[in-house]
Amino acid sequence: MQSPVAISTLSPEDSQLLAYGRRALEIEAQAVAALAPRLDAGFATACRICLGCEGRVVVTGMGKSGHIARKIAATFASTGTPAFFLHPAEAGHGDLGMITRTDVVVAISNSGETPELVLLLPHLKRLAVPLIVLVGRVDSTLGRAASVAIDVSVPGEACPLNLAPTASTTATLAMGDALAVSVLEARGFTEQDFAMSHPGGSLGRQLLLHVEDVMRTGDALPRISADALLGAGLVEMSRKGLGMTVVVDSADNILGVFTDGDLRRALDKHIDVHSTPMKAVMTPNGKTIGPRALAAEAVHLMETHRITALPVADADGRLIGALNVHDLFRAGVV
Repeated sequence: MQSPVAISTLSPEDSQLLAYGRRALEIEAQAVAALAPRLDAGFATACRICLGCEGRVVVTGMGKSGHIARKIAATFASTGTPAFFLHPAEAGHGDLGMITRTDVVVAISNSGETPELVLLLPHLKRLAVPLIVLVGRVDSTLGRAASVAIDVSVPGEACPLNLAPTASTTATLAMGDALAVSVLEARGFTEQDFAMSHPGGSLGRQLLLHVEDVMRTGDALPRISADALLGAGLVEMSRKGLGMTVVVDSADNILGVFTDGDLRRALDKHIDVHSTPMKAVMTPNGKTIGPRALAAEAVHLMETHRITALPVADADGRLIGALNVHDLFRAGVV
């Protein structure tokens, strides 16, 4: 929603530009909305063909349709259906060998008469490869040759000259997404599956990264015995830089933690740091996490309990690591 200031400073030329933009969005929104009533048994057949594909889904198209084809191929590939984009012009110069008998081809053409795609038809017929077309004219050459022709026609483009592919490419992309998402849901594709295809993304890091991957261990681990004096605990806490130290017994069993908050409370009580043992000022039974827990679980635990660091304990409650919110930031989990 625009602010009153923004509205009051609009010039007549600005108002006209906004009108152009709104018109384009309305035309494209209407083009996408018109697709839903067209979903029929043919769409379901296309989904089943993709689900039954033992090879890869090969998506192809020329010009602007080629750009849309690349995006649809990428969507398939990232949602559990192996797929790639094939440039139809390159296909006639050797790249046809990339298509095998176990593949499925999805061809995109608004006219249904794109020469580079029509030239592929004899080869696809010889291979007996299923052909799904997203086409603006189902009675075209490609539409008639297809195993399934999906109608993505639009009454007009958002371009006022009705020339630049705009509404037609938007509608085609939306239909491609509908096909990929329908196949995704039918496969039972999960967040974990998605993360496996996106290990470098934030979701991948949240779902694939475990506490043991980011925790500090060895000499970087802050630990102090229960009988050690508070002064020694402060030195350990400062030296390791986690904002806390873990209080353990001789077998490294976790007895409690001592944090910056515990230090403030101790100072409020005028406790002598040179004579008070750690067991007198620690927080017993503090929160811990296991090494195989997801790093995202550590984030949730810290947020829920408003803490900034966690000891990592094994199944027997022994200290094996520690991490704080900065470790999680560096790992890209938060």
